[in-house]
Amino acid sequence: MATEVFPLAEVLALSPLQLSDSPDGSLNSRSKTGQRKAQAKTDSMKMLEPGRKKLSTVETQRVVAVLDETIKNVELVSLFHHAADNLEIFSVIFGSELAGALREHQRLQVQLQLRRRSRVMALGEEDEGSPREERNMAEAADVSRNLALLRQGIQSSVKNTLRLFLANPHASKVLRAEGHVRDSACEELIQVLLELRGFLFEMLLTSQLEQNERMLYLQVITLRDRKNRDTVAALEEELNAAILDRDKEISKKNNTIRQLKTSLSQLEKFSDDHVSRTKEEADKQQKSDLRASDGRCSKLQQELQLLRSQLNTSITENREIELALRKKKYKVETEIENWIQKYDADMGEKQAELEELKAVYTEEKAELAEVQEKLAVLEVEYIQIMEERRLAQLRKEAAEEELANQTRAATMVQALWKGFQVRRTMTSRKRKKKKGKGKGKGKGKKGKK
Repeated sequence: MATEVFPLAEVLALSPLQLSDSPDGSLNSRSKTGQRKAQAKTDSMKMLEPGRKKLSTVETQRVVAVLDETIKNVELVSLFHHAADNLEIFSVIFGSELAGALREHQRLQVQLQLRRRSRVMALGEEDEGSPREERNMAEAADVSRNLALLRQGIQSSVKNTLRLFLANPHASKVLRAEGHVRDSACEELIQVLLELRGFLFEMLLTSQLEQNERMLYLQVITLRDRKNRDTVAALEEELNAAILDRDKEISKKNNTIRQLKTSLSQLEKFSDDHVSRTKEEADKQQKSDLRASDGRCSKLQQELQLLRSQLNTSITENREIELALRKKKYKVETEIENWIQKYDADMGEKQAELEELKAVYTEEKAELAEVQEKLAVLEVEYIQIMEERRLAQLRKEAAEEELANQTRAATMVQALWKGFQVRRTMTSRKRKKKKGKGKGKGKGKKGKK
């Protein structure tokens, strides 16, 4: 009994339940087998795909966002050299600040290359064992320090240039469009980062439990693949034996073919005689058919003449109808042309009016811009004047308040002074009255005496 064997790719695509079912003789239909294989591949892909389609935690989203930002920065940094070599093309788009940063970055790169060459030369002289070994070592140490400083400067330059590119999205877009001139090593690095991003994204989407289930599933598939390979080896041995049996059967059939060829040659001779007789009978039949066809042709010729006369009549009628239709068409075309001319004239007038309105609009827009500029200046002056008026009003109010206070104080002082004078006047009058009374009394006493 033959055993059905699946290819390795199809075996890996089978689900665990389908791998456990052994094929039997009842599944010989190709349609059922194709459906089962397609279903097995679909289930396997679902098993190997992550359980989620989106990142659920903020931490994982930040990790992927950082990697995406790194890829974008690497794409920009890999094109710095091209941008610096073609600054005369990109200077208008980049601006003076960004162009200066790229020139500085290129200068630092050139210095770094020169320092590296001098370091290699110094190390070469040191390896040769020259008598100035100590001085060469000192120079190499100095070159190493300069290299470290240059590396730090290049790092700072890269960061500063990236910040300027992030502040200028249009320049970043234009520079990324030049990706076809990128170095192959940088391109490979970007591809590796993209592959790393896909692998990391898939790992972040997959939980530890799903990862363990997937590993168990792959182990089961591996074991079943080994079993299938053993089955394939056994079936190959059976196939070799079947091939030997087939070769023996073919040799027997070749002998049968030789015998059939001999009988076929005899049949060919018999068929030639039969063909000659059939050909004579066909010639006779052809002659009789030719006579009958001549009669039918004469009848058809008569019918053709009748149909030609009918055709001529129809052509005459159709020409009259066509002439009437042509006149109607010419009339309609003339009306359409008149309408088109009228439409063109109207549209010309409208276009002229539109251009005049556009000119007026442009002039008024320029005047509006000028008035707005003047208004902006006047607004600043108005704000200053209002501020000065406010301060003057405050000073005036303070002065008026001080004057009012002084007036009230003066009024009180005057009132007090007037009261004081009135009291003093009254007091002096009282004193005078008292003195007058005293003198009168003295005089009366003297008269009495």
